[in-house]
Amino acid sequence: MELKVGNRVGVESESTERRPRMGVIEEVVREAPSPRYRIRWDDGHESVYTPAAGALRRAGPSEKA
Repeated sequence: MELKVGNRVGVESESTERRPRMGVIEEVVREAPSPRYRIRWDDGHESVYTPAAGALRRAGPSEKA
């Protein structure tokens, strides 16, 4: 799956007590095979994220955390 700037994404929580983390890709820092993305999360924080296999998924525009 190729993710691009502006794609809405979600990351599943490692805890069953927390909801998935949702955000928008602001920058593709590095392309596949080891992608890195700068993501602005819905809570206002921003981070560079390197997903493990299957950890990051494209979300629909209306999906909220």
